[in-house]
Amino acid sequence: MKIISMNKLELTIEIAGFAQIALVIGSLLIPSLLKWKEELSKVKSLIRQIFWTYAAYILATNLSFGLISVMGANELINGSFMAKSITFFILIYWLSRILIQFFYFDRKSVPSGLIFKYGEVVLVILFVALTIIYGYAFYYNLN
Repeated sequence: MKIISMNKLELTIEIAGFAQIALVIGSLLIPSLLKWKEELSKVKSLIRQIFWTYAAYILATNLSFGLISVMGANELINGSFMAKSITFFILIYWLSRILIQFFYFDRKSVPSGLIFKYGEVVLVILFVALTIIYGYAFYYNLN
């Protein structure tokens, strides 16, 4: 049973795409807000390089999800094998991010201050929304 129409779902995916692009732009502030340069100066060069490589891959993945969603929302809900695969992958990616947020991150080392508290709330809401959107898109593709 499809709850929302194809046109509404396509628009929702496009909005999710713009949200992911906004997340990428906002993520550019994280290294300075969390003082990554200072913190990473305490680790070996190889660890620092691996960290920055992983950060770049995450940024590129988020940007790719955003661009694919904005430019190909209709392709993500056409029921094809690729539509099912991509929406499932994006669903698992954001669901994993929520699980990491609550079950892996060390809550004791979260910086204090309103900007960090509000930032976390906004990010968690975004991660949940993206999980729901791509979860529904995957479900939509199955029917």
